[in-house]
Amino acid sequence: MPENYTDPSGNTEAFRAFAHTPEPSAPAAAPSRLPMIVGAAVVVVVLVAVAVWLAVA
Repeated sequence: MPENYTDPSGNTEAFRAFAHTPEPSAPAAAPSRLPMIVGAAVVVVVLVAVAVWLAVA
């Protein structure tokens, strides 16, 4: 630990400041799942095309 670290439980004022720090109100938005859906659709189309090509050949 760095030497200038102050343990919040070391004195009342530091503990109160530590205990009353605001927490983040909302978590960050989840990343978009659109690229994953598009990628899965492309894979399905390729697999169907390969299956049709093998069935015809």
